[in-house]
Amino acid sequence: MGNLKPDTSVYALFDNQDEVKEALWQYLNRRVSDIRIITGKQKTTENAALLTRIEKDYGIDRYILLSLWGNESSYGDVIDNPKYMRPIIPALAALAFGGSRRRPYWEAELLNALVIVERGWANPKDMIGSWAGAMGHTQWMPEVWLNVGVDYDKDGRILPFGKVDDAFAGTANYLLTRGKYRRGESWGCEVKLPASFKVRGKASHPYSRWRSMGVTRADGAAFSRPNDLVRLRIPVDGGPAFLTGQNFAAVMSYNPAFSYALAVCHLADRIRGSADFIQRFPGEEERIPTVAEVQEIQKLLTAMGFNTDGADGRVGRDTMKAVRAFQQKINMEPADGYPGLAVLARLRKGA
Repeated sequence: MGNLKPDTSVYALFDNQDEVKEALWQYLNRRVSDIRIITGKQKTTENAALLTRIEKDYGIDRYILLSLWGNESSYGDVIDNPKYMRPIIPALAALAFGGSRRRPYWEAELLNALVIVERGWANPKDMIGSWAGAMGHTQWMPEVWLNVGVDYDKDGRILPFGKVDDAFAGTANYLLTRGKYRRGESWGCEVKLPASFKVRGKASHPYSRWRSMGVTRADGAAFSRPNDLVRLRIPVDGGPAFLTGQNFAAVMSYNPAFSYALAVCHLADRIRGSADFIQRFPGEEERIPTVAEVQEIQKLLTAMGFNTDGADGRVGRDTMKAVRAFQQKINMEPADGYPGLAVLARLRKGA
């Protein structure tokens, strides 16, 4: 700490509200994108032996782990990218010093980070993460690294960088111990409600009870574990309905936003080979853009002078800002920054 210079640029990030407000279907389509599904399937094959071991040791569905990895760091692509990541000790020092409403939390995480260094698990310069201090393949905060991490590759230290062994095992351990994940259960499923169905409260019932009330799987299949407890969720009026169980709650323990948990569980199913949701959200486009279509959007925007930071088919912050600027320029409403089929059609006209 002697020569530490606090990274005060994090104050603006702490206070900043996202410029682009997404509808739930846009959030899901961006996180459960074509490129994430394709890459997730590739990573399934590449890490098959490791995932089999972790499923045996912890009981966590391999596709949930892969989806968390994809959502948290794009399968490891951004964990050391300076555009998104920074040294976390100067960032945590600034947050602990800055008098924010969560100052005790940042103080504790700064001390946790120092204990990690003291144990020899990492050097300060190697501890790179988000402005809030989350690090590695599955974006651990120091407290998680320190208290829930697992030395799965038996190299004498716990490390969420480099090989994915420790990152996968520690994340599985987190879902099991803190999320109370249940071996063998699914997260839930999309369901179809009878026309006369009235939602009553937030109680959990076995699938068999929901079935007796006329609730069925949207894909027409039978409920495979009729005694598991689940609750009904309809996140958007007129959109798809879901029955979600304890393993959906386990994913929410990792990030308490419903939208995040639904994206993780849906991406897991898509990597597994399941189809998209059957019921569409109100206002949703007919499908998600393909990788080639996203690349075309990025190339057309770049040709028109909007900065997308490349044309890799991934929808990041720069692409969303460029789309929003284009929408504003042509008075396209809403100017939501979503790089979908409607934007592609307008860009093609402009080109």
